[in-house]
Amino acid sequence: MALHGLASITIGVPAIEETSRYYAEFGLVRDGATFSTTDGGEQLRIVDAPSRRLIEMCIGVDDPDDVNRVAARLAALGVPVERDAASLRAIEIHSGAQAVVKIHPRLVQEPAPIGPCNGPGRTNNHRAPGILRETPIRPRKLGHVVIGTPDPEASRRFFVDGIGFRVSDDVRNVAAFLRCSTDHHNLLLQSSPVAFLHHTAWQVDDVDEVARGAMRMLEGHPERHTWGLGRHFIGSNFFWYLQDPAGNFAEYYSDMDTITDDRLWTPGTWEPSLQALYAWGPDVPPSMLAPDDLAELMAASHRG
Repeated sequence: MALHGLASITIGVPAIEETSRYYAEFGLVRDGATFSTTDGGEQLRIVDAPSRRLIEMCIGVDDPDDVNRVAARLAALGVPVERDAASLRAIEIHSGAQAVVKIHPRLVQEPAPIGPCNGPGRTNNHRAPGILRETPIRPRKLGHVVIGTPDPEASRRFFVDGIGFRVSDDVRNVAAFLRCSTDHHNLLLQSSPVAFLHHTAWQVDDVDEVARGAMRMLEGHPERHTWGLGRHFIGSNFFWYLQDPAGNFAEYYSDMDTITDDRLWTPGTWEPSLQALYAWGPDVPPSMLAPDDLAELMAASHRG
């Protein structure tokens, strides 16, 4: 795979300072308008915008030849490109997001420590390590971003045929799970009457960190809760979704499927159903399927 990872994103929000404080509390390290994870470095930038949206996503490649190949594929689709020796920029017109493909170091992650734990046929004389943790939650990396698009087929052609994402799974006429790394998905395209940012997802070590992070974010702020704790069916990851002040969802996740050899993975096409959405967890809130501010987003798109 010429692409090797989702390097960073830029999101636009109207309540920039309030939203920035939220992501610092979420566990990202703030430096002005940029926010870092422990393994991925600077992976989020928050800028002012009339309505919430994904403005830019950066995808890492190894060398100029990779950039050249992406440029050639986009040219074959008739997509205008701005480029230099180390990067290129192109706008996916239906979602409004700018894709930046750039030479970027590959992400290297040390395995999360695994302490002693009890299980059938496996006993020890120690407390489970998950209950002893007291350190603040620090997401390891940006995992994926989900955007709505009014033309999902055209958006899919841009990202798959143009940029070079691979298809991991589909939900028929609803969503496409795409990857630019060994993660099951780094981008999910969701059919929508208007372009918008649905959620960003941030990897933590394990399910204890998913729950610890969410519970701390909810202390004094029960309105942030959206959906969790649960486990997705497609992607297999544990999840808990919270809502930022701009209306975007932010997901703590762990234990996502990985695809290190394309020959060993068969993409599935699933019918739209709750079974395709999650294996277990609380009932899905309506806002996960259609945002509460959908009418407002549509009105903003017409004004723009």
